[in-house]
Amino acid sequence: MILHNTLTGRTEPFAPALPPQVRMYVCGLTVYGRGHIGNYRSLVATDLLRRTLRYKGWRVKEVMNITDVDDRIIQLGKASGKDLRGFTAEHIRSFDEDSATLRMERPEVVPRATDHIPDMIGLVERLITRGHTYTAEGSVYFKIATFPEYGRLSRLDVSGIKAGARVDTDKYEKEDARDFVLWKAKEDEPEWAHWDAPFGRGRPGWHLECSAMSMKYLGETFDLHCGGVDLIFPHHENEIAQSTCATGKPFVRHWMHVTHLLVDNETMSKSKGNFYTIPDLLQRGHRPDAIRYLICAAHYRKPLNFT
Repeated sequence: MILHNTLTGRTEPFAPALPPQVRMYVCGLTVYGRGHIGNYRSLVATDLLRRTLRYKGWRVKEVMNITDVDDRIIQLGKASGKDLRGFTAEHIRSFDEDSATLRMERPEVVPRATDHIPDMIGLVERLITRGHTYTAEGSVYFKIATFPEYGRLSRLDVSGIKAGARVDTDKYEKEDARDFVLWKAKEDEPEWAHWDAPFGRGRPGWHLECSAMSMKYLGETFDLHCGGVDLIFPHHENEIAQSTCATGKPFVRHWMHVTHLLVDNETMSKSKGNFYTIPDLLQRGHRPDAIRYLICAAHYRKPLNFT
């Protein structure tokens, strides 16, 4: 079987390190609202890949994370008067419903970020010990200057990023514009969004979550990491940096990314009125199998236009 590898930029033979087992990680949803058809273009493509791998005779161990703590979740949860679990529960339930509607196979492990805080704290401690971090205003940052290979996945020339440029959504004091937060300390957030750690009370950064959960269940080096092209930078680039620097080992052997879904030749957004969920399409009379078929209708590395 051949598969395009984002890391090398080539279509190359895919071979797991420990055949017949394939260790596969897929970036799941951040549960602050119902998933849209753009999310499911990526998820159905990885479901098809999973089925193909099993058809080829390999045993797949797939991990798909649920990100249930980040800036937007906390802001929306606080506005709704609910805590983290109460707010995210309904969105996790809708994700399960939509996945079943589209006949996606359930991964072997579906971890929630908030169930793995100790693993994330341990990962930060390893990075601190190895000299890859610094602290500013109580938050712990990864120092990209300590990882010369940064930018390889996205083919990004990091030397061209100017001081003051924003390459992340985290609004904190950084030594370098390229650095990203591992552990956030914010005093204006609810207590239910913070955890105690040796380096101060706070919460994990988004990038840290996926590294901790993937390595916990799949090992420090695993076969296949999948997601949408929008995750290549900075999310997957940051995952590689922090994971490699914490373990001293290669993180992922093969990277697979799915291209965006367009709606009427435009990027999907609520402001444009072209934002659709799976229930929206069902209400219009479309069958679940037709929706899945359409989402699979174009090659996963080519744009798909939904009309």
